[in-house]
Amino acid sequence: MKYSIYAVDNNESMRDLYKYTFEPLGYECRTFHSAEELFVALEKNLPNVLLMEVELPKPGMDGIEALKILREQYQTLSIIIVSSRGDEVSKVRGLDSGADDYIVKPCGVLELVARVKVSIRKQNFAKEESTVFEYGDIFLNNDEHIVTVNGNVVKMTLKEFNLLKLLMSKAGNVVPRESILNDVWGFEYYGKTRTLDMHVKSLRSKLSEFSNKEYIQTIRGVGYKFINQ
Repeated sequence: MKYSIYAVDNNESMRDLYKYTFEPLGYECRTFHSAEELFVALEKNLPNVLLMEVELPKPGMDGIEALKILREQYQTLSIIIVSSRGDEVSKVRGLDSGADDYIVKPCGVLELVARVKVSIRKQNFAKEESTVFEYGDIFLNNDEHIVTVNGNVVKMTLKEFNLLKLLMSKAGNVVPRESILNDVWGFEYYGKTRTLDMHVKSLRSKLSEFSNKEYIQTIRGVGYKFINQ
């Protein structure tokens, strides 16, 4: 099977880099200068992974605005932000807007390829699973890729969904941070982005919109635990 990568970046050199990186590895790689060009292409085909810069050319749509629309229309599309904005606020904003992962430029080619491979592997693994979990107000159906709280559908990124599924599958037990990173991200994640903490924060916020119960408990210095209420 030939996997497809779409990449949106206003820098021609970066677009060339994506092609030179992924095409020799057997991926189909299409690049776009703007979000508007991307949306036209998505009407015909969906890629396995979308790489997106948040700083896109004006007067067109910026990356964050495009990200929110993408997540509304294509909830299971794997989206990785690859951006020169490396501050924590930008990372949190990108993840909260629907990105599944965030890479700061300049980034190594090997890391970029590894992140894409992990994303595709997680998609394939999710397709093979058939799991339903229900605790208290929360219902998760992996087949339909849906989460409801008190009957209300909660929109989540792919990483948020997989994180919640992992915690629910081990309800009542502490899941170490390292195990979560390996299971959800698929590799040992080094860096200062606090990616896991950001995703937990976003997940808690979304669940709390429809329930006043605290389902995800922080076990300081160890990891997280889903409380079976």
